[in-house]
Amino acid sequence: MKRFANRQEAGRALAARLADHAWHDPLVLGLPRGGVPVAKEVADQLDAELDVVVARKIGAPGHPEYGVGAVTADSEPIYDPAVLRALNLTEEQLSHTCDEERQEAARRTALYRGDRPPPHISDRDVIVVDDGLATGVTARAALHWVARHAPQHLVLAVPVAARESMTTFDTPVVAVLVPRNFGAVSRWYDRFDQTTDAEVLSALA
Repeated sequence: MKRFANRQEAGRALAARLADHAWHDPLVLGLPRGGVPVAKEVADQLDAELDVVVARKIGAPGHPEYGVGAVTADSEPIYDPAVLRALNLTEEQLSHTCDEERQEAARRTALYRGDRPPPHISDRDVIVVDDGLATGVTARAALHWVARHAPQHLVLAVPVAARESMTTFDTPVVAVLVPRNFGAVSRWYDRFDQTTDAEVLSALA
């Protein structure tokens, strides 16, 4: 199965997959940081407004890289009940971590948006874009936030997705690659460097 050279190529492939749909006043929201370069290519191709939706992973105690939930700056956290049960955790035990990540989401949203007002979402077609879908925990929190603002149509779009994660979403998921043996998002890119804040700001400028 093919790989993408980088996030820009992945974004162009994703845009081609989305281009045959008639979008109503489209808004493309990239998930920082890695989703924003992909989202920029999609927004350029669809002649759509580009902005961000910042969702932060809530990590398991002692294993911050293992996401058990996610939260945006101004919404309730979304947890994976099965993971909480498996780790014998409660939402109350994670409340401090959740608050920290909510604050970080607010800080990053302010950094990326500057003095621009938040995008208007109501009655528009909204495409939430990331560079890949593994567990989908941050994407789920981002979609939950967007849905509260009454979009006309909401889609999650990614260059590559784990098949088992795609099936857990109520929101339609568009993916270019759905490999049988997913592994990790980075496996499907030749270059998968950490995206910097400067690159996010440049894409949004």
